[in-house]
Amino acid sequence: MIHMLPKLLAVSALLALGACGESAVSWDRELGSEVDKGQFGNATMNNTLIQTGELSYTVALAERFAAEVPDTINFAFDSAELSDEARSVLKRQADFIRQFPEVRFRVFGYADKVGSDAYNQRLGLRRAKAAVAYLISQGISRSRLEAVVSYGETRPLIATNAAEVRNRRTVTEVSGFVKSNPLVLNGKYAEIIWREYVASGVRPHAGTPANAAGQGGG
Repeated sequence: MIHMLPKLLAVSALLALGACGESAVSWDRELGSEVDKGQFGNATMNNTLIQTGELSYTVALAERFAAEVPDTINFAFDSAELSDEARSVLKRQADFIRQFPEVRFRVFGYADKVGSDAYNQRLGLRRAKAAVAYLISQGISRSRLEAVVSYGETRPLIATNAAEVRNRRTVTEVSGFVKSNPLVLNGKYAEIIWREYVASGVRPHAGTPANAAGQGGG
């Protein structure tokens, strides 16, 4: 019986390994490595990437802008006139933009497919210029709003040749940092974020918005 004991122990060990499945292959890993399922330590990793410049601030702020502020306004058919709803959205965009003086933004204009390509290209540009003009009227420096871009009818949200309000739009996006602040890599990012809390106690801009009217287009 004593001679059978090593064999019984060996068989028991093999059965235990079979029951453990994937855990058997963890013997050559660091203690506690199984705890990390992809999220553990990610905050530290994110901070490291920010401090070393490996994580794009532009991407991070663009995601935040899209999550906190409507980035799109829409237009009536064949018009670059800003509606009351569009002005309200642009005011919210301006409130966000004012919090980040290091950041540049770009406005893209679009049209639906009614009308010629050339006409809608010009219409998309007029719409983008109307949005930029309104942002400027809300206290945003023109130097922080990069050259507006028109895609005309080439990038519709809704695939249709008919008049479609969702395709008649402008979209505001984060485009990068101003020339004097190309990157903020020295720990000041938290300081920039903190400004939103300070700004929340500031009375909104009281300037009278100027209508940015345009003509034509689909």
